[in-house]
Amino acid sequence: MIHVTKDTFQREVLDAKGTVLVDFWASWCGPCKMIAPVLEEIEAEKPDVKIAKVNVDEEMDLAMQYQITGIPALLVFRDGNLQNRSVGVRPKSEILQLL
Repeated sequence: MIHVTKDTFQREVLDAKGTVLVDFWASWCGPCKMIAPVLEEIEAEKPDVKIAKVNVDEEMDLAMQYQITGIPALLVFRDGNLQNRSVGVRPKSEILQLL
């Protein structure tokens, strides 16, 4: 799992080949903490999916750019194109369906 910033988002997400799941989160967010272990499981099970984390408190510009109004927000990019999004805690099966 990588942490991305506005400086690395282009390279790590938009220029990446394949699927990237971006988790917009914050350290004070209880539901974000609940979903983190699920994302770690998915990362271990699906090596073809890159998981990137964006801290909304530190990267407000990115959060505004992608119209993040609630967290955790999961955005799925495929070859740099936004394909799917989900807000709130979701079971692992639903997150896998997003991919």
